[in-house]
Amino acid sequence: MFFSGDPTSRKRVALGGRSSKERDTQKLMEQTRMERDRRLWQRKQNAAAIIIQKCFRGRKAAKAERAKVREQFLSRYGSYCQNTDRRCFCEDSDYLRQLFFFFNARNAGDYTVLVETCRGMLNLVQDNVNIVSLFAGVDYLAVHALVDHRVKNLAYICILSLYQNRSRFRQQLLVPDAESVMQSTVLLEAVAALIDPKLPWACKTVSYICHRNVFALFREIVLAERGLLRYLTNTLQENVKTSSSTGKQSGVEHILGFMISHTGQNSCTCPNVDPQFSFSSQMLTVPFLWKFFPSLKGVFSTLGLSQHYIHQMSLCLQNHANLLPGDISAEYPGYACLLGNILEAAGVTLSQPACPFEMAIDLAAVTTFLLEALPPIKSSTQKAKEDAAMIEEDADSGDDIQIALDEDLERQIISSIDSRFMLQLINILFGGISSVGDDRSVVAIGAACAFLHVTFNTLPIERIMTVLAYRTELVRVLWEFMKNCHDNKRWSSLPEHLSLVPGDAPGWLLPLAVFCPVYKHMLMIVDNEEFYEQERPLSLRDIRSLIVILRQALWQLLWVSPTHPNASAKTALRGNTSKQNPYEFVKNKVSIVASELLSQLQDWNNRREFAPPSDFHADGVDDFFISQAVIDGTKANEIMKLAPFLIPFTSRVKIFNSQLVAIKQRHGPHGVFARNRFRIRRDHILEDAYNQMSALSEEDLRGLIRVTFVNELGVEEAGIDGGGIFKDFMENITRAAFDVQYGLFKETVDHLLYPNPGSGLIHEQHLQFFHFLGSLLAKAMFEGILVDIPFATFFLSKLKQKFNYLNDLPSLDPELYRHLIFLKLLISGSLESLDVDDLLTHANYAGGYHKEHYVIDMFWDVIKGFSLENQKKFLKFVTGCSRGPLLGFKYLEPLFCIQRAAGNASDEALDRLPTSATCMNLLKLPPYRSKEQMKAKLLYAINAEAGFDLS
Repeated sequence: MFFSGDPTSRKRVALGGRSSKERDTQKLMEQTRMERDRRLWQRKQNAAAIIIQKCFRGRKAAKAERAKVREQFLSRYGSYCQNTDRRCFCEDSDYLRQLFFFFNARNAGDYTVLVETCRGMLNLVQDNVNIVSLFAGVDYLAVHALVDHRVKNLAYICILSLYQNRSRFRQQLLVPDAESVMQSTVLLEAVAALIDPKLPWACKTVSYICHRNVFALFREIVLAERGLLRYLTNTLQENVKTSSSTGKQSGVEHILGFMISHTGQNSCTCPNVDPQFSFSSQMLTVPFLWKFFPSLKGVFSTLGLSQHYIHQMSLCLQNHANLLPGDISAEYPGYACLLGNILEAAGVTLSQPACPFEMAIDLAAVTTFLLEALPPIKSSTQKAKEDAAMIEEDADSGDDIQIALDEDLERQIISSIDSRFMLQLINILFGGISSVGDDRSVVAIGAACAFLHVTFNTLPIERIMTVLAYRTELVRVLWEFMKNCHDNKRWSSLPEHLSLVPGDAPGWLLPLAVFCPVYKHMLMIVDNEEFYEQERPLSLRDIRSLIVILRQALWQLLWVSPTHPNASAKTALRGNTSKQNPYEFVKNKVSIVASELLSQLQDWNNRREFAPPSDFHADGVDDFFISQAVIDGTKANEIMKLAPFLIPFTSRVKIFNSQLVAIKQRHGPHGVFARNRFRIRRDHILEDAYNQMSALSEEDLRGLIRVTFVNELGVEEAGIDGGGIFKDFMENITRAAFDVQYGLFKETVDHLLYPNPGSGLIHEQHLQFFHFLGSLLAKAMFEGILVDIPFATFFLSKLKQKFNYLNDLPSLDPELYRHLIFLKLLISGSLESLDVDDLLTHANYAGGYHKEHYVIDMFWDVIKGFSLENQKKFLKFVTGCSRGPLLGFKYLEPLFCIQRAAGNASDEALDRLPTSATCMNLLKLPPYRSKEQMKAKLLYAINAEAGFDLS
């Protein structure tokens, strides 16, 4: 460095933009902050340590104090409370206050003291000591606050003790006839005595223990017997069966009966319990609850109670609240156990007279929600078919493997949704509908359709479809609703929380999802006279309207707004669409069932035309659609497969010919000399053709085939096959093969052909011959060669992979069909409505009744006022059959008789129900005073379906 002449030192500059002094200041501040945080953390640790020490010392002191009070208590009253009397329970005694202070349910000594305390209380009550006076003395109102507090705590610690010692009471808590000397029985009986509904503190006590989540404790107590699910099949089940016949209850059942009958009643002033810890969430999710508590099922099934609990559940579902406890296991999911218990009890509730419409709506909503979460339950036949189908499908389908429910749980659900349940539920929903356009009818239709749609896709439906079709108003109400909306060009929106579909979904969607399979089931067993002449179940005019609705719905679903453009609807239904997207699943389902029903209606129309073929054709089939239908995988091509009737026949021919042209173009041109040349003897045309051509591949069959005929002398006939000889060959071979003399085919009385069931007895290789003939017919179609083969319609149905039903039988054997129909309008009786006047004309009377008796006059007025369904139920109640004799009631053997029941109009006989003796066609009718009373009693009797219980 050289001296520059400037004596001052140059100021150093930090290239980082900050001086070293500033950096030191920043570092100092950071260190100060960290030190401050460290001191703060140290102070918190010290404060926490002090609190812990105080708490520990406090707990230690409390424990010591409890031990001290316990020692004083035992020294005064004895280890087994042998020094107690009724004064210990009065309001000025410290006995219960001290017990509550030191009591620990896990302490064996404390538990013994509690048991002996309860035993002493029960002994006093059994000695006719009033329990209110026992706790409150002479004036309960003056000391009710203290008494209520003591009773609530005593009841709760009894339940808590049972819960915490549940492992000690294996196979005791649920036994109905447990001995009263058992400690668990003493505690249970004490709780039942303390919450008796007649007591003044019952409401407050039940409310208190409910808010302490005792239903969750009882759930664990019951599940502790789980041995339950295995033990039930042995001792416990036998005990439960015995108790149900003798009327005995277990202590747990007794307590639960008091608690649930209290909650929800008009006199109850309790605040609402947290739904997560309610009886519904905690107890109804116990598997097979009613097997353990059969009497509790009767209590729960009473109209007011079940309506309250099911309504509460429906409110939770509307709020999308998941309130169920954890599943016991994968085989016993809580929602499935809840569903099984609800359905089993609901069957009893629905059978009661005057079951309200609102109850049915809530029940349908709850069961729909739970059924939707259920994995599909298949019948044994369905399981076998699906297992076979799964083998053929690609293993990499991406579907989740579903864990199956326990078989007994499946059985409980399936057996609960039986024909009787369906009949009761649907009749309650639709019973009060006067007009299908009002709000009530829309709510009922939404609830019924959602429930039935989920049921159809979850449970085996063979057992319930007939009762829906013939014993309910389902088809009539749904059709009137759809027809009304279609005629007015305005579809009512179904309530979104009831219908599984969004509010902007087409109004016809869910009704069609239910109507189509039920009406299709009716068409399976209706005969030609009923359909065409009697016009049942719908008039031909209504069927034409139905065809239009189905056609428009299908076109909308398949072409205008398809769900799965790259997959068929049937394929889409195999996945988990129902769980992932219920709306899309409904659309897919409707496209299937509407297509099947419309195809079936077209078959009826082909059999005897009642509508022009154009009614089945969609309006949007144009040149663009036809061009798309030729291409595999397009929407139009899928429509051709699923609903070909939507496309006019001439358009289908164009599409078919266009596909053939495309295939031939891909196959390439052929020279004059084809590689497939065959020498065929005219007098052995079928055998030679089979021997030489049966091994041809599909590719060979699409190519040119040239035939040279050989005459009976073994000489080739002159001529070159340019196509004409092959046509002659096809004409001759089909004539030979389909000749009934050859034995492969038989013919009906109308000379229509169908495969001979006994062909195997004539030709050893008959199945190979049938396969070969199918290939020849395919070749004829491919080459555009017409063959004259009159197949029977039932055989054509099988070729189209359709089922044959009663109405297809005439095409096979019209004589057999006529005889079966005669045995059917003969075995089943009259299908017409009940002719009450005819029954009146041929009725007999006994026991003091006669034709002019005022009770008899009222009776016939009531019967005439019944709906057709109730008239049939009455007839079944009296005669055992819901249909009248074919030729009238004069042929009823013995004749219908009304007998006066024992008693007179002034005694309790008026409270009795009518009874019957079906073996004698006898009705035993009490002398009711009014039509209203008689109608109510008759309706209850005929709807109870109690069998001989009412006899």
